[in-house]
Amino acid sequence: MIKVAILGQGMVATHLAIGIERIKQGEIEPYGVPLAKYKLPYRIEDIDIAVAYDVDVNKIDKSLYEVAKELVGDMLSIPATLKDIYVREGIHLGSLRGLPFKATGLEEKMGLRNAIYKLIDDWKELGVDVIVNVITTEYGKPFHKLELLEKAVSEGNGITASHAYAYAVAMYSKDHRRAGFVNVIPTPLANDDAVVELYRKVGAVVLGDDGATGATPLTADLLEHLAERNRYVKFVVQFNIGGNTDFLALAQPERNLMKEHTKSKIVEDILGYDAPHYIKPTGYLEPLGDKKFVAMHLEYLTFNGLQDEIYVLARINDSPALAGKLVDLIRLAKIAVDRGECGTVYEINAFYMKKPGPLKGRAISKIVSYYKLLEWLGLKAN
Repeated sequence: MIKVAILGQGMVATHLAIGIERIKQGEIEPYGVPLAKYKLPYRIEDIDIAVAYDVDVNKIDKSLYEVAKELVGDMLSIPATLKDIYVREGIHLGSLRGLPFKATGLEEKMGLRNAIYKLIDDWKELGVDVIVNVITTEYGKPFHKLELLEKAVSEGNGITASHAYAYAVAMYSKDHRRAGFVNVIPTPLANDDAVVELYRKVGAVVLGDDGATGATPLTADLLEHLAERNRYVKFVVQFNIGGNTDFLALAQPERNLMKEHTKSKIVEDILGYDAPHYIKPTGYLEPLGDKKFVAMHLEYLTFNGLQDEIYVLARINDSPALAGKLVDLIRLAKIAVDRGECGTVYEINAFYMKKPGPLKGRAISKIVSYYKLLEWLGLKAN
């Protein structure tokens, strides 16, 4: 059994909770879970969501069943088992600032350090093994040095909610049980030397950063396809427009910048040169909802100097795509902890993340990273 704590009970976390319960009940097949066809030490059915946290006052103290009914009750059946899991108040630190939500955080009542230890007490009580960070995209920079991270925690300012949660998981691992932390938002954690050093010291595992789900993995694989055939890429254009909360947050320039950094890394890493590119979320349009619009255009030179082009248009269910990968990441985090890994694990990050940690970790195509992941697991491709 893997006991899980969710940070940010939005659309992704809601699809994750619903999907896991529906798989347990035999209601759906695990499509969208990359490793579902392989036998891992932990089954999907072994995942048990123990608790969720949010800072939106309209979600705190509600059950996951109630939250799910409000978010997706018009399109999915909601398992009754979610009535037994409740949303507790999390750490805010301005992560929803500027968005149309009334937010509150534990740190506002008791200070950041006490808030962190309140979370740790929760996790001790529940026996949590893996903590998953799916809060709304926030703006944050790496600390690089552990003493700077610890100073920010001590002073209670100059720190993101994600870094505060990461610190809490590290202290939980140090004082109670070694845990895994999965970061699928752009805040640099697995790409922050300070966080990775801390996790090495306490024997914990941090995976990240920024889950790769829709257009970016496809762009990476197309670039790999062109690089392997020695075609010269002249430019890359890729953009998304969506109508969910994350796209609303990305309408703020500093939050959008975080996504742009993680998305753009693939070009030079895969091609070996920095082809002109425009790769970032570009807008929020509420009627699109969670099904984002994706457009892509690549131009390249082929034999005899002739010019070819690739165009892609797609509509992609945004949150379920990431939720399916989280089913794997939860199990992989626990496997990594069981193996005695500490710090971060590049072989996992390279396949599931847009900007795979550690800091100098190279972004490679998902085709290549898939086989590296199987090798790490000791599996042969089916």
